[in-house]
Amino acid sequence: MRIEHIALWTSDLESAKDFFVEFFGGMPGNKYVNPKTNFHSYFLTFEDGARLELMQIPDRSEKAPLNEQYWGYSHVAFSVGSEKAVDELTEKARQKGFKVVREPCRTGDGYYESCIQDADNNMIEITV
Repeated sequence: MRIEHIALWTSDLESAKDFFVEFFGGMPGNKYVNPKTNFHSYFLTFEDGARLELMQIPDRSEKAPLNEQYWGYSHVAFSVGSEKAVDELTEKARQKGFKVVREPCRTGDGYYESCIQDADNNMIEITV
């Protein structure tokens, strides 16, 4: 198992991307936009293979409820190697009493993932 990526909400997606490119050598992938939710993101890859997901919903300006977030660190994603492992680990977390925030599914940008909360309500994404 390995940490797949760290995610960060930002109020200015392009400026955040430019910052991580200029100061840390991040190499951005293509911009992803979900037209249904107005979610925008970039994945930046760094020299050692680490990845950072920068995310924005441009029309969000007010504070979000606790289970939603629109700026700051969002989640850590663990790659578990297969869709079956995503399903099994999600179910194991549920059986142990942890909240499943998002059931396993294929996302618009091609990931197969789920999301759970740890005991402190930190978001943990489980992905292939």
